[in-house]
Amino acid sequence: MHQIIRLWTPGETPLLNASYGDFEPDIELWLLEDGNTHPCVVVIPGGAYAGVCDGHEGREICELLNDAGYSAVILHYRVHPYCYPAPQLDAHRAVRTVRFFAKEWGVYPDKIGVIGFSAGGHLAMCAALDFDYGLAEGDEIDRVSSRPDNAALCYGVLSLDPAITHMGTRENFLGDNDPALAEKYSGENMMRPDMPPFFLWHTSEDGAVPPECSLRFASALIGSGKQCTLHMFPQGEHGLGRAKNTPLANQWGELYVNWLNFVNG
Repeated sequence: MHQIIRLWTPGETPLLNASYGDFEPDIELWLLEDGNTHPCVVVIPGGAYAGVCDGHEGREICELLNDAGYSAVILHYRVHPYCYPAPQLDAHRAVRTVRFFAKEWGVYPDKIGVIGFSAGGHLAMCAALDFDYGLAEGDEIDRVSSRPDNAALCYGVLSLDPAITHMGTRENFLGDNDPALAEKYSGENMMRPDMPPFFLWHTSEDGAVPPECSLRFASALIGSGKQCTLHMFPQGEHGLGRAKNTPLANQWGELYVNWLNFVNG
């Protein structure tokens, strides 16, 4: 099932700014339709909060998930000149929407994960650490929990510390907001006891988003008493997607699916 679903009724998207164009966030459904119920993953491509790379970090990831028996949806979220909190609202709404329609879409409501790449890794991290269990205001979907049940962060911009971050991502995330938000939304400062399990991978050769982003985040998780899975591969530039032609890094997809199977029971 490949279908585009808008996250809000047209014209009702929060923080919509007509001067930025007519784009409104949506999800592209890659649902398995075999009569069975499946776990599902919200796929969040990267693009430095300036674009959404929904080919190699979107549709190719959905193909991987579908082949492994997982339904998936791609999130097309708002990017610059939109800044925080618009993309974060879109990510929360995507998780809520999948959970709200879980029965109709053949999805387990308690097995909904997120996977993000680069800046999409930062957005997936925000979804997994800045969630709520339902809002008192809004429509029926807003009353559903936005907490993902698992999260995978792939060569993610997981810290906005200028010493290790990708500055273009940081600048597009902040916009004209208070720079203190960069510290608040750096993963190492966002730990909470009810966060889901995490899967991380990076390459030590990444020249755009330093591997220290993933190392620092993993250290914060362990320091908080949480388990995590981290794979650091020796070769590969930034933005690999499935990394089909990169030795060792090309194993991450299989490792991720095995991890998903484990955390989903």
